[in-house]
Amino acid sequence: MRTTFLRTAAAALAVFPALLLAAPAAPAAPAATAASPSPSASGTPAPANKAGTSFLTAVNLAPGQDAKVDVSTGDYLYWAFGAAEGRTAKVDLTVSLAPSADRHGPQTWNVEVFDGLRRRQSCTDGTQNATAEQAAGSLALSCTLREVRSWAEPWSGDPLPGTYYVRLSVGDAPQPDLGLAAAVQLRVTAKGDEDNAQPEGGELKAPLVPPVGGGAATAKAAAPEEPEDHWYTGWFSGWNSRWFWTLGGGVLAALAGVAGYTLTRHPRGRRPARYGSVPPQSGAPQPGPYAGSGQS
Repeated sequence: MRTTFLRTAAAALAVFPALLLAAPAAPAAPAATAASPSPSASGTPAPANKAGTSFLTAVNLAPGQDAKVDVSTGDYLYWAFGAAEGRTAKVDLTVSLAPSADRHGPQTWNVEVFDGLRRRQSCTDGTQNATAEQAAGSLALSCTLREVRSWAEPWSGDPLPGTYYVRLSVGDAPQPDLGLAAAVQLRVTAKGDEDNAQPEGGELKAPLVPPVGGGAATAKAAAPEEPEDHWYTGWFSGWNSRWFWTLGGGVLAALAGVAGYTLTRHPRGRRPARYGSVPPQSGAPQPGPYAGSGQS
C-alpha cells in the first residue's frame, strides 16, 4: 500500500509541469502611458473647468495652471493659488459676455484678491473694476499684488506666504441680465525669487493657510516643532496628574483650616477662664457655705 501511494505521488508530480505549460498565458498589462496620458504636450496641467462659490469651496490651481469656466452672470466665483516669499503674483481674467442681443445694458465686473486670513489685498497695478457696454463682447480684468514678504508686523496688512483667493463678481448689471451664460478665463503668473524676499531678519513659521491641494503648492510649510521638556513638565501631564493635585490641594486646605481655627479660637495660646467666675480678691473673705461660721 505504501508503494502504491509513492507511485501515485510521483505520477502527480510528473503531470504538474505539463499542466503549467498548457495553461493559457495571462493577457499583457496595458502600457502605463496609455492608462494615464499626459495632460498636454508641454507638460503643463490642464486648465481647471470649475470655480468655487465661497472661500471654503475655492478651486485650487496648481502652479502654471489656468482656468476656463462657463459661468452664470451674477455668481460669485472663487479660485485659490499659492505664493511664496519673494514672489510677485499677477492675476489676469478675461470675461466673455453673453450675446449683446440678450443683454439689456452695461455690466460691471470686479476682481478681488484675499490672503490666507481673508484680508483683502490691494493691487499695485491692473484694472480691478471694468464696465462693458451692451455692444461689447468681452472685458479684461487684472490685479498685480505686492511682493510677498517673509514676515510682517501684526498691525500691517503685508502679503505673507500662503494661499491666496481670487474672487470674481458682478458689481452692477441689469436685473434681467442676471443668470445669462458667460465664460471666464483666468491666468495666474508670478515673478521674482525668494532670495530677494524683504524684510530681512524674520521668517514666517508656517503659511497663512496650510498647503491643501494645488493651491498652496508653492508655499513652504514649516515642520511641526517638538514641545520643549522641562523639569516640571511631567507634573502637569498624564491622566493621573489631576488626582495627585486634587489630593495635595485637599491636604493643604485641611491644614489651612486647622491653623485658622487655632488662631481664631485661642489667639494667646491658653484657655480662657470659665464663664461667670470671679477672680479672688485679697483681704476679702472667700465665699462658701460656711462663710459666717467664723463669728463667735
